[in-house]
Amino acid sequence: MNTHAPQPDAGYSIYTPRNLALYDAWVLSFSNRWAWQCPTPLLSRLYESQLTANHLDVGVGTGYFLDHSRNLGRFSRVRLGLMDRNPGVLRLAAHRLQRYQPETHQHNILEPCNASYSAFDSIAVNYLLHCLPGPLADKCRIFDHLRPLQNPGCTVFGSTILNTGVATNWFGRQLIRSYNRKGIFSNRTDDLATLRNQLEDRFDTVDIQLVGCVAIFILR
Repeated sequence: MNTHAPQPDAGYSIYTPRNLALYDAWVLSFSNRWAWQCPTPLLSRLYESQLTANHLDVGVGTGYFLDHSRNLGRFSRVRLGLMDRNPGVLRLAAHRLQRYQPETHQHNILEPCNASYSAFDSIAVNYLLHCLPGPLADKCRIFDHLRPLQNPGCTVFGSTILNTGVATNWFGRQLIRSYNRKGIFSNRTDDLATLRNQLEDRFDTVDIQLVGCVAIFILR
C-alpha cells in the first residue's frame, strides 16, 4: 500500500451503520433539494441515461441509484461492480443489490488500481470527489487510477458538490462549512473551472452541467 497517498479518514469513517440508515432520507431526500439545490431525480436520470450492463460504482453510498434503476433491471445479464474503501458500505450496498450478485472491491481510489479483474463499460463516481481530501486537482487523479478499469468507449459519469464560484443558499453554505470543519467534506476551494480543466486534460469529451452547487459530468 502507498503510505503517502492521502487518506479520506473522516469522509470514510462517517459511513457507520447508523449514519447509512439515515443517508437516503437526509442526503437524497432533504439535502439534495434544500441545501445543494440539485433534486435527487436529476441524479437518477443521469444513472438511467449512462448505465450499462457492465458497470462499476466507485464510492457506493447506500446503492440507492442502482437499486432504483429501472434500466439496470432490463438487461438480460448484468455485471455490477462495487468499489469502496469502507467494508461496511460495501456490505450494505451488496446486500441491497444482491439480486445482481455484485462483485465487491475494497479499495482506496486515491491509490492506483492494480486490478486483476476485467474492465467495465460504464463507471460512476457520484458524490465522491467532495469527500476526498486535498485540492481538487489532486483529487482528480482518481480518474487516472480508474483508467485501467475502462473498456474502450467506457463512459465515466457522476457528480460533485462545489463550493467556490457557485451559487449556494444559506443552508448549503452552513452545511458545507460544518462538513469541512469536521473533515466529512474537503471542498472549500473546489470550483468549476478547475474541475473542467482537470477533466478536459483526461477525456476527449467532457459534458458538465451545473445544478445548484452540484456539477454533474459525463466523460468519454
